[in-house]
Amino acid sequence: MKKTVFILSSLMPLPMATAAVDYAREVKPLLASACVQCHGAANPKGSLRLDTAAAIFKGGSDGPAVTPGKADQSLLLTVLRGAHDEIPQMPYKRNPLAPEQIAILQQWIAEGAQAPAQETPSEWSHWSFGVPKRDKTTGPEREHPIDHFINAALTKQGIEPSPRADATTLARRLSLDLTGLPPSLAVVEAFTNEFAKNPAWGVYAYTTFLLDSPHHGERWGRWWLDQARYADSNGYSIDAPRSIWPYRDWVVKALNRNMPFDQFTIEQLAGDLLPKPTVDQLVATGFHRNTQVNGEGGIDPEQFRIESVFDRVGTTGTVWLGLTIACAQCHDHKFDPVTQREFYALFAFFNNQEQDGHGGTKTSSVEIPDAKKDIPGLKREEADLKKKIEVMMPERLPAIAQWESKLTDGEKKKLKPDLRKVLVVPTEKRNAAHHRLLYAQFAFNDAEFKGLNDRLIDVEKELSTKTTSLTMRDLPQPRETRLFIKGDFTRPDAVVTPGTPHVLNPLNYTGSSQPTRLDLARWLVSRDNPLTARVIMNRVWQVYFGKGLVETENDFGTQSSAPTHPELLDWLACEFMDSGWDLKHMHLLIVTSETYQRSSKARKDLAIKDPTNRLLSHQNRLRMDAEMVRDTCLKATGLLNPKLGGAPVYPPQPEGAMNVGQIKRPWPTSTGPDRYRRGLYTFFFRASPHPALTVFDAPDSFTTCTRRIRSNTPLQALTMLNDPAYFEHAQAMAKVVDSQGVKTAFRLCVAREPTPKELATLSALDPLTAARVLLNLDETITRE
Repeated sequence: MKKTVFILSSLMPLPMATAAVDYAREVKPLLASACVQCHGAANPKGSLRLDTAAAIFKGGSDGPAVTPGKADQSLLLTVLRGAHDEIPQMPYKRNPLAPEQIAILQQWIAEGAQAPAQETPSEWSHWSFGVPKRDKTTGPEREHPIDHFINAALTKQGIEPSPRADATTLARRLSLDLTGLPPSLAVVEAFTNEFAKNPAWGVYAYTTFLLDSPHHGERWGRWWLDQARYADSNGYSIDAPRSIWPYRDWVVKALNRNMPFDQFTIEQLAGDLLPKPTVDQLVATGFHRNTQVNGEGGIDPEQFRIESVFDRVGTTGTVWLGLTIACAQCHDHKFDPVTQREFYALFAFFNNQEQDGHGGTKTSSVEIPDAKKDIPGLKREEADLKKKIEVMMPERLPAIAQWESKLTDGEKKKLKPDLRKVLVVPTEKRNAAHHRLLYAQFAFNDAEFKGLNDRLIDVEKELSTKTTSLTMRDLPQPRETRLFIKGDFTRPDAVVTPGTPHVLNPLNYTGSSQPTRLDLARWLVSRDNPLTARVIMNRVWQVYFGKGLVETENDFGTQSSAPTHPELLDWLACEFMDSGWDLKHMHLLIVTSETYQRSSKARKDLAIKDPTNRLLSHQNRLRMDAEMVRDTCLKATGLLNPKLGGAPVYPPQPEGAMNVGQIKRPWPTSTGPDRYRRGLYTFFFRASPHPALTVFDAPDSFTTCTRRIRSNTPLQALTMLNDPAYFEHAQAMAKVVDSQGVKTAFRLCVAREPTPKELATLSALDPLTAARVLLNLDETITRE
């Protein structure tokens, strides 16, 4: 059987290559990812090392792994294909390599297995550790730079790209990708007309319109908040609410203003250390206050403070560097050039902040001035209301005395504490506030007093309510940082000072003392940093195509997937930095490419050459994110409240949804316009998140999330049919069906015109049933 597999695989067509395989960029990372764990310098299995080309040629106990120029005689390819009679398929007990990965190795061997003569295992020549450089190759005149790289790879493989999607599909795709909302029918019509005249100009004009929309920041803000592990509660078992939503609003505003990404980084990691930081810059440091907080009594606050610092180090490493830094918490990293000491050098940057509230310890926050509040006006109104009530109280004193004289001791004990305190004050010493408080207990039929008093209560509440947001703040004196033996905080070892991994760019700072978080933030966005621009551009690309040019978007280390288009990734990274870290420029660049605009229809001709569409001959169909599923339904039904920002809201959810945590938290279901806010603003309890978000794979916010999964389960259909909020959406859509017809309702959901068969089928249903069918279409919750 294994020989049959070998024969079949050997008959598979080789890629139509025009350039030699690059060992350092394509072969070494592949072997490092799949093989070096068992065949590295330490105790190599079968005495076979695969960490250098020389070791590969030397081989192990079964002989040379590779015979240059003779792919069909090379043991490495035989075992990777599972075609050896005695050795099991490799990697052992792991997923086999993809055909295209084996094809790279086959081509490399067939070409003579070229590799550096002086290569050593200690040389970290991994593709991601070199500073990105622009490829000097230029394509045909006026060719889009992205299309140049993508089309070159397609040509190399003998693959024709798919045609451009139709105008309606593009109108919806662009709107969903750039704002997270479907387009209105009027917008679809306008774009279709412009597209018919000049497709390139139509897409460009429409894209700039969408990038200027305030909803752009909401859609891409959610992308960043996943990485920031944002939530509205503390986590752990108590999972108490926290006030950090101003940070969420800061992210949305920053992306809408197109804040340069380097400044976006610096303010979040070290806004408090900038000269005379503004309130906004302090709020921005909420990025690392999104760690969980254990509010239980009896815990060791120091233990959980250190857990928070561990999280901050790991999150920083993942989000900006795409490295699994956290693996070095207990020992030197097994695969990447990061030592345990370097982990604690990064730890030292985040070890000087306050206790974060663990076990009730001190925490830092900033008060947010509410620009919408007219404080002077409210104070004037408060004084005026008090004066009016004071004037009317003398004639009401007899009523108060009569009520008070009838109170029994038992009734007095049942009164609120503030009332009992007033009652013990002698009558002659009571002031207007005392009289007002007492009279309010029984003055239900008084429209004059009650109206003034109710308004006064509202004004006093508005004046006393303060919005705060959690922030980072350093202690006056820095803590001493020590390496922890095996990551155990009870076993401190050598003293460590702040620093960065030696394999990356050097940390330059001007201060005479130790470097700070501000120095770290600037180091991350230095032009010399090989990783940040690559990592962020790869994640942006991932949103538009479903997966990144590097599929392991959270790991750019030696265990990562090799980039499918390395020159393109470097070009994007360089363009990002050269543009002044301009995210909107990069969005525009990507969506105006033919690569992005291609049809997403599946192609049978690629079943062998590119079954997973890694080369991007066509677009990918993507199930929407959880929040977008809800937002699309709200927009289509006309229920959406487009208000930006503000405190979290509580849309309807099933009974019993809040029973899953240790403490049953209240869920005061929103009424009025707040009921129909975007999913971004739904209050997110870590222990008991809204079920409709969870079922569509929203992250749990315990740790950073750099890529959401996309599952397909019956629970999703059941949720859209039976969840209280979605049933409410269906009722609203039924009114659209009833008043505007099935055709209009269909277009509101999916943008395109229904086919005659679709129209006939839907028209035979009653409005509510038709509405439920429309909102449950796969196409409704899919970005084509």
